[in-house]
Amino acid sequence: MAVSISHLGYRKLSRVIFEWQAADRASLLALFILLEVSSHWLWCLFVWWRQDIYGSYVNMDVLYPLWIGLTLMVLFFSWMVSRLSPIRKDTDSLYKWQAIIVTLYSLYIAVVILVMGHSSLVAGVSLVGGAMLGMMLIRRRYVWKAFLGHIVLIFLVTLVPYFGLTIPNLRQMTMSSFPLDGYSYLTYSEMTSIENAISASIFKNGILSWETFNQLRLSSAFFWRTTHIYMALPKAIFIIYMFRTLLLILDNSKAEIMQYANQDELTQLKSRRYGLTQMQQALLAMGDKQDFSVILLDLDWFKNINDNYGHDVGDQVLSEVAQTLLKSLSEESIVSRYGGEEFLIVLPDTQHDSAMIIAKQLRQDIAQHVIKSDDGTDFNITASIGVYTLTHEERARIQSEYRALALEESSQPLAETQKSRRQAADINKARTDKTSTQKESSQKTRAQKRISHRRKRAATEILKAQLPSDICQRLICIADKALYEAKDRGRNQVVSANAVLAAEKDKIAVLYATS
Repeated sequence: MAVSISHLGYRKLSRVIFEWQAADRASLLALFILLEVSSHWLWCLFVWWRQDIYGSYVNMDVLYPLWIGLTLMVLFFSWMVSRLSPIRKDTDSLYKWQAIIVTLYSLYIAVVILVMGHSSLVAGVSLVGGAMLGMMLIRRRYVWKAFLGHIVLIFLVTLVPYFGLTIPNLRQMTMSSFPLDGYSYLTYSEMTSIENAISASIFKNGILSWETFNQLRLSSAFFWRTTHIYMALPKAIFIIYMFRTLLLILDNSKAEIMQYANQDELTQLKSRRYGLTQMQQALLAMGDKQDFSVILLDLDWFKNINDNYGHDVGDQVLSEVAQTLLKSLSEESIVSRYGGEEFLIVLPDTQHDSAMIIAKQLRQDIAQHVIKSDDGTDFNITASIGVYTLTHEERARIQSEYRALALEESSQPLAETQKSRRQAADINKARTDKTSTQKESSQKTRAQKRISHRRKRAATEILKAQLPSDICQRLICIADKALYEAKDRGRNQVVSANAVLAAEKDKIAVLYATS
């Protein structure tokens, strides 16, 4: 497959990043380089065509060799992106051709920067933008080495004029008002200062009129600035567009990853992990006078459905039951697939009576729903449900006990520290010399600071302590016991864990014990 302009579309760029082979991405990079080199070739053609006007600003002795080099580059990269490209025919030598592409392009950009007089715009876009674009498409190690090579080249070029060496420059000016002493090589900032002075000299009273506009258009400063914009700005816009598109692709990919991680693929409900996370967040966000209800639902005789009708029908049952739950529950409810045929439903700010009404309605909706398989067989399925409600009184008691336990645990290391400090102080008091007394005072001060710091940290942790970290699993465990009670009673039942616990006054299972 030859790479063409049509591959630059927004929709196909994600395939370039994630689906294309390494050879195709290298060909695409060669295409980008070809477009840039071709634009530079056209600039040389324009200068040659209008050399009667711009010949005084451009060193034609340097332009012609540069133009020949550009022609060779155009031919080479045209060959690279064609169907006869070697990186398409010989994948074993792919890395070698990637290194060739990076090396040629790096040398080319270095020459362009040198002969253009170190334009900060061209150099910056080529150095940073070219490296970032290359890392998207080919082996990053090669691009990184080329990037470091450009940095070294910048330092070398900066120092070369101070050793009396002259680097060929494409920029030249014809002036007779004053001579220039020193090196013939000038940095970009120095050239700009001179050009600004020359440009300003053609204006009267600093005002640009229509008569002087044509002179400005033909001035050296305007010519080279537009040249730098022509060579750098389109490339900068294209690279920014590429990275904007890449960020959009990454955002979409992140959204898909989060969707796969947080959503059960079969039922389209929340996954178990994400459901537990939202359950914990909802529990911590509850008000002081709000109850918190949990429903655990399990389909009856689900294994028989898989055995008798096949796993495809079993998947259909799970999917249709999930849709039934979503239709029957409000948006505030947290519905997740907890296990194979188990579903977890969290009802924030829901009292026990309301939770029981909701559970009974769910049981009835599932029992009345008719499963229609592809082979024409129709059947119904039932569910056993366990319900538990954590009242706000019980939640306040758990918080109080948890804080007390946290305070007790945090005070133990403080007491041990104080005891050890007192023992050290008793030993030091037995010493009578002045040096020992000073050390004792210093140790006491440091010990007091450490104890104060630990007390503050412990107090902060206690204030943050709301509920045990495994509180969600404990609530589900109690609802699960009610679920198994429903199965023991013959299935297709709704059992209240609160009622079961109240009936067993001598065997009440507490959520959190301090012992």
